[in-house]
Amino acid sequence: MPFIDVFLLALSMAMDAFAVCLAAGTLEETQGPRPAFRLSFHFGLFQFIMPVIGWLVGAAIEPAIRNYAHWIALGLLVFVGGRMIHSALRGKDEERINDPSRGWTLVLLSIAVSIDALAVGLSLGVLGVQVWYPAIVIGVVTSALSLVGLRIGSNLGNRFGKLVEIAGGLVLIGIGLRILIQHLM
Repeated sequence: MPFIDVFLLALSMAMDAFAVCLAAGTLEETQGPRPAFRLSFHFGLFQFIMPVIGWLVGAAIEPAIRNYAHWIALGLLVFVGGRMIHSALRGKDEERINDPSRGWTLVLLSIAVSIDALAVGLSLGVLGVQVWYPAIVIGVVTSALSLVGLRIGSNLGNRFGKLVEIAGGLVLIGIGLRILIQHLM
């Protein structure tokens, strides 16, 4: 598979992670190098692992998750996006949402942005393409774009505050709806 094809595939796979990082970057909890590293590392790692799993498991698992993967992604993104909106509306004096760069929230976001990579891995297997090179490129590009998204989101969050946090939650919900609509069409 030519590098340009792999790179374009990686860019398209990284867009959900980029959008999630735009939203997450607006939160105070994601300011600084440690949360940025955790988010970009995990998003890149999951984007690397999921095509490999899809490629290895292939036809055995694809029929079982084909009809549910979009619903899983929608549910995870609506849950996290809803929590972001709720947190923004409650105010600073009340308890804030869990840090999206830690714990189960990080795992759920990582799965949600990379679940479509299972299908990519399956497709690569069907085409007879070795998965390792594309998976590495997808992971690296996703990590890099995640850092860019966090930086842009942080700048927007510092300028516009809660409005951007609410918009970020709506973006996550929108990504989930887009995944669902694309699957249903």
